[in-house]
Amino acid sequence: MTEYFEIHERDGAARIGELRLAESLSTPAIADDVLADAGSLWPEDRTVPEGNESALTVLPHRGLPAGTPEDVQDAFAVDYPDVDYPSAAVISPDTASNQGSDAYVLSNAAGYAGHARAFVDAMLQTREATPADSALYLPGVATPMNVATLVYAGADLVDTDRAVIRGSRGFYQTTDDEYFLEDLDELPCACPACQVPREEFDREDCAEHNANALAAELKRVRRRIRDGRLRDYVEGQARHEQWLTATFRRLDQQYSYLEQRTPVIRRAEITAATDDTIRRVEIQRFAQRVTERYRSRFSSPLVLVPCSATKPYSESQSHGQYHDVIQWRAHVASMTSPIGVVPQELETTYPAQHYDSVVTGEWTATEIEFVSDVLERYLRRNDYPKVVAHVPPEGYREIVERATADLDVDPIFTVEDHPTTSDSLANLAAELDGELQYPKREREHNTIKAIADYQFGEGAGEAIFHDLQTQSRYPKLRAHDGNGEQLAAMVPQYGVLSLTLAGARRWVDSDAPVKRVEIDDFVPHGSVLAPGVVDASDDIRPGDEVVIEGPSAFGIGRAEMSGPEMAESTRGIASEVRHVEER
Repeated sequence: MTEYFEIHERDGAARIGELRLAESLSTPAIADDVLADAGSLWPEDRTVPEGNESALTVLPHRGLPAGTPEDVQDAFAVDYPDVDYPSAAVISPDTASNQGSDAYVLSNAAGYAGHARAFVDAMLQTREATPADSALYLPGVATPMNVATLVYAGADLVDTDRAVIRGSRGFYQTTDDEYFLEDLDELPCACPACQVPREEFDREDCAEHNANALAAELKRVRRRIRDGRLRDYVEGQARHEQWLTATFRRLDQQYSYLEQRTPVIRRAEITAATDDTIRRVEIQRFAQRVTERYRSRFSSPLVLVPCSATKPYSESQSHGQYHDVIQWRAHVASMTSPIGVVPQELETTYPAQHYDSVVTGEWTATEIEFVSDVLERYLRRNDYPKVVAHVPPEGYREIVERATADLDVDPIFTVEDHPTTSDSLANLAAELDGELQYPKREREHNTIKAIADYQFGEGAGEAIFHDLQTQSRYPKLRAHDGNGEQLAAMVPQYGVLSLTLAGARRWVDSDAPVKRVEIDDFVPHGSVLAPGVVDASDDIRPGDEVVIEGPSAFGIGRAEMSGPEMAESTRGIASEVRHVEER
């Protein structure tokens, strides 16, 4: 049972935690000053130290190198005792298990540095086998250049050993390179160690600088996690060393590992600066839900339009011009990189209004392949009487043609040179001539149901909101039942639905999959702490709407951690509680 480590914030596999010692340490952090090593069992037997709450004690251990045969590992396995002070157990990926410790030290972590496949495999195997609310310590690995990627992969604690050793050998480290000290005519740093004249700066100063640079980089990483933007930073920073670039790309291939830990909503903007952004969990998840959960409820033609820099799109000048022509006579979907296809009902749903991309005027081959694939899947799922592509010729037209090549769809292109020219808008108007407008009521109802499908699962819109009335104005719609009781409200910041107790009961009674948090016999107020959780649905993700049920309470709230983490954690907030009633 973890007693001295608690996670406060999450950004994918990276976390902001607290090592609760006599003087608390915010993680990810350098462990040098808080670590007490009880020693190796290889040279001699050692007694379990008394320990205290001022340090994290590494219990007597046997470290094993990578590649040690399984039977040898089993023969020399250590049974770690249950102690009443902050403790850490030394493990390998193959021997990792719940030892009841607050932290786990990855044996031979330095051996994985420089090898993306081995490092990612070791991290995933270790993190999956150890408790979610325990810290993971990677000794002898961290440098200012790689620590952001280490944390992105799931590390909580590091040390300065590698940085200091390299400095003592005359290697000057920064966040983007490592230099021979003799090659530097000036020092590119303003830390205390670098304040001496260049000719007096020696290897001892270099070691101190490296440690300072590592500590500074960890501060930057913690800030990025709190902002929900570590991935944006890693995409750029990791490119300074090939194995780091390979590492985050291999992590992208381990979708389930990152997806389970990545919030479904957040306010942080995604910076789409490279093709790697397309492989992010948030992007892939949106595309998957649009092509597997969403279904258009409009019987009118589809008009494909380009995205806009302004978010949500409908507030942009260009989309205002499209609307003046379309006048609710067609269903509109925006084509964009890196998101893919965004139906008008989901234009505020995260991350559709939470990204900014680099605009060069040209599409990359990766972007064309991704967006055309999403559009093809979207058109296979939704049957429109007519598809009008009101998009620029460059890039967009190729995407539409590729997406419809194997479909029984003959898209009509209406743009001569630019979508907002008079001739192009006139062509669009001509294609919609004779089409009937769909009423405001239909538009609002379809928006609520589309968001419900996206958020809760296919068919949830009809199952929960089968007798729907809407109030207020988009994007702050409120959903009521036929008797006027409120079921949900649209949250404009995230484009999702916030359920009331009545809406939660409908969700539970529907055929839609329900994300449940089973709690002990108490009535929660404000939040549910992890120790009070009996069980939780495996598919719960941070930010999900969840039903909270126990012998004495029924409630609705928003998850702060994933379902598996709720079920096994002993500290931390599992879910916020919005509404609750006593049974």
